[in-house]
Amino acid sequence: MNYQPVDRVPNHEVGIWAQTRHRWREEGMPVDDYHWDWFTGAPHWDLDPREYIPLRTDMIPPYEVKVLRREGETEIIQGANGVISKSLITGTVEGMRASMDEFLSYPVTTREDFADVKRRFRPSTPSRHAAYWREFLVPGWKLREHPLVLGPNCSVLGYYWRAREWMGTENLSYAWYDEPDMMHEMMEFITDFTIEVCRPILESGARPDYVFINEDLSMKNGPLLSPATYREFILPELKRLVAWFKSSGVRWVVIDTDGNCELVIPPFLEAGVDGIWPLERASDMDPVAIRRKFGRDLRLWGAVDKRELAKDPAAIDAHLRTFQPLIAEGGFIPTVDHMVPPDVSLANFDHYMSRKRQLLRGEAF
Repeated sequence: MNYQPVDRVPNHEVGIWAQTRHRWREEGMPVDDYHWDWFTGAPHWDLDPREYIPLRTDMIPPYEVKVLRREGETEIIQGANGVISKSLITGTVEGMRASMDEFLSYPVTTREDFADVKRRFRPSTPSRHAAYWREFLVPGWKLREHPLVLGPNCSVLGYYWRAREWMGTENLSYAWYDEPDMMHEMMEFITDFTIEVCRPILESGARPDYVFINEDLSMKNGPLLSPATYREFILPELKRLVAWFKSSGVRWVVIDTDGNCELVIPPFLEAGVDGIWPLERASDMDPVAIRRKFGRDLRLWGAVDKRELAKDPAAIDAHLRTFQPLIAEGGFIPTVDHMVPPDVSLANFDHYMSRKRQLLRGEAF
């Protein structure tokens, strides 16, 4: 990330669908013999270890999770976040759906609803941190020889993500215009809440290498809000949050957003963000073009097109060769641009990982 010489580039991946694991079992892999928390690392594929500081930023108490009714191949469910959705039962493996839910309603439709939801986000709730974390974990964090990350995946949620989860995409799209005062209050609340949950960790002397702000605010063709709206409502709060993270000892701040976020990369950089992930290729997020446009200030993670992994070894090799200049330059960690889907065979994935290890060591093929 400093564009300095290294022995190799880090080897990271996100994970696979439960349906993919089912396929690989049928292809002969003893899946129960392997580790599947790829964020933490997986020795079988030489995935490098990372440690995640445990913290919770979800609703406490959550809404009751329950099935409201069943309709043929679907069921209507209320999730822990209060969202009611229609879910496809067919194709579910190990609790993982084969398709996105259809979202029917959300917990916030009025300012009064938001006041009620805020009561579920008390930052001082003791269960937001592990029991005895100061005694058990802090000493190890200070002696570590591996990357330390502030919060597990999808724990430090961003501004659009939280607002969308509370209101839904359509309602949120109107609210920027119809309820601007409430939206400013919501964005400020998210900053304050995130800081106060993370404050005890950073005041303990922990110095995380990075934090991912999970902020899925983009679709295939661009962001779900205009750059002007982003600058008016989110940018001031993101600046405040990033400045606080860095002044408190976090080295890198990375935005996680699927889809094409190119139009809002300038305000990301203005806020002090250091990198983006996962560079979804189906949304035309080409890492070579992004580096050419935004330069070294923007570190890049991801960008391996999952669709290429479903083809053949020759296609995989050709795709990976396009990354050689970026890997040589630095500031780029190649990973699959999300979880590995079930159209990728075990043989193809093994080939991909073998070739990627060569790239990470600087070896051509």
